[in-house]
Amino acid sequence: PVSSERDLPDLIRAHLSSVWSLELLLLVRRDRDRDWTVKGLTEELRASLPIVTSVLDAFERSGLVAHDGDGRYRYAPASRLLAEFGDLVERQYRERPVAVINLIVAPEDRLQQLADAFRFRGRDRR
Repeated sequence: PVSSERDLPDLIRAHLSSVWSLELLLLVRRDRDRDWTVKGLTEELRASLPIVTSVLDAFERSGLVAHDGDGRYRYAPASRLLAEFGDLVERQYRERPVAVINLIVAPEDRLQQLADAFRFRGRDRR
């Protein structure tokens, strides 16, 4: 299970390749009972069709969304870990959006520094 912010950097690296993927995850998670078309997501996010298609393909492979075969997608984490990841990303993005974005866009060599800073703040809040 996702025990704390300590797990967030690795999960972000595994599941969120861009800020577009973060935005798409938050959108489908927020409206988790809604079935989305690629066109609908593209319009809602004001993104390009290739970006949305690529993110949805990656999310489907990783188990974050399900595809119904008729061109519709829905937030459907395939495991408890993925559901907890969605919860944690949403909460951390609401509380510290810049820190979450930095975890997504940081080069590999800076990722550990950012993760350490993220953990430090988490301990201060307890």
